[in-house]
Amino acid sequence: MSDQDIRTEMLEAAKMHVPFDGWSDAALAAAARDAGVDIALARAVFPRGGVDLALAYHEAGDRAMLDRLEAEADTLAAMRFRDRIAAAVRFRIEAIDDRELARRGATLFALPQHAPDGARAIWRTCDRIWTALGDTADDVNWYTKRATLSGVYSSTLLYWLGDNSPEYAATWDFLDRRIEDVMQFEKVKAQVRDNRVLGGLLAGPMAVLGKIRPPRRGVADMPGRHGGDHH
Repeated sequence: MSDQDIRTEMLEAAKMHVPFDGWSDAALAAAARDAGVDIALARAVFPRGGVDLALAYHEAGDRAMLDRLEAEADTLAAMRFRDRIAAAVRFRIEAIDDRELARRGATLFALPQHAPDGARAIWRTCDRIWTALGDTADDVNWYTKRATLSGVYSSTLLYWLGDNSPEYAATWDFLDRRIEDVMQFEKVKAQVRDNRVLGGLLAGPMAVLGKIRPPRRGVADMPGRHGGDHH
């Protein structure tokens, strides 16, 4: 079996253990046993144990979201851009097959030692959304778009984890309100640029920000770094 086969089989086997053991070494060991994978080999594929297992689950969710975005490309093309963003966030959340798995992941990545891993995973998700929707920003907007969407995704996910409304209707209403906030932010930015007084006052800072460029794809330790991208 390839590393990817092992990763896939163990991830599937882990799903019944994570609600009880969390994304932990105990869940990893139980998944290896159920999948018939030698524990030494399992630890070679997931060197940081449960953390890497949780990140693999997040990665699988990203791939499912991208597949759905591709499958529904014609429908999305007919939408307003803000609705396409909302649809992508909704697709990503709907890729989670068990809320308890996401809840356990949120708990894990809330720990200080694992918070950077969680932040990078969410940033990568939002980078993939913008890229899939055709974003061509090559300046500071590359960062602000992804940072803003990371806040939208994170807050919507947390709302969804506690939502008991029929078919999560309250979550999707919440998401629409957050997207509207983002659109208002973009509108204000445009108004500042077009305002003579504010535009003049901010000409210096904006000139500096205008020199900022996104990282090259594949550059290590950058917030937009892609690991095992799926396009």
